[in-house]
Amino acid sequence: MRVLALGAVALLVSAPAQAGLFGKKKPAEDFTAVHPLPVAAPAPAPATGAIFQVADGYAALHEGWRARRVGDPLTIVLVERTAASKSSTSKLDSGGGFGLTPPTTGPLNLFNTTDASASGTRNFNGTGTAGQTNSLSGEISVTVAQVYPNGTMLVQGQKRVTLNRGDEFIQIKGLVRTADVDRDNRVLSTRVADAQIAYTGKGDVARAGRQGWLSRFFQVVSPF
Repeated sequence: MRVLALGAVALLVSAPAQAGLFGKKKPAEDFTAVHPLPVAAPAPAPATGAIFQVADGYAALHEGWRARRVGDPLTIVLVERTAASKSSTSKLDSGGGFGLTPPTTGPLNLFNTTDASASGTRNFNGTGTAGQTNSLSGEISVTVAQVYPNGTMLVQGQKRVTLNRGDEFIQIKGLVRTADVDRDNRVLSTRVADAQIAYTGKGDVARAGRQGWLSRFFQVVSPF
């Protein structure tokens, strides 16, 4: 058993092409917060005597203080709930046979009648079921990463919670319409297009629920 384990380790380490057995690892998605773009110091505006000055900042009346610029924060309300089920059943039965009666007299009487018959049957039964239910609720604040001319924004962000024996991550990224952001700077996750929502963990608890690298290797190379 020790020789087998050492041979597996040597096979895994020595051949560079073995990395393809586990699939090409995709680059990690970027969920980091985006900071506002630096604003150059404007030239001092000439005194006009008016109370309203454009250089002091302006928000349109119909927009208010909703997130609409790069770096603005907003809150995504997670209301994800999906359910799926599938069932499949198949059954196959077939049979066949033939018989040949040879002469019972004369020079062609070479074998018995029971030796010239054949028959066969085939049976197959298959049943498959699958079901999945997901639910995710809560809130996570993100920042605007890009603003597009058609009134949509790319938002991204993550929340990291450090527990006793590990870290928990909630990450989200997608497109949001500025019209869907309410006056409290909140938008439902069902309104996020091309949403990428991830709830992952790192630490002792997550590591304990994962197979070891040697077990994963034998699962990949096993033909069964």
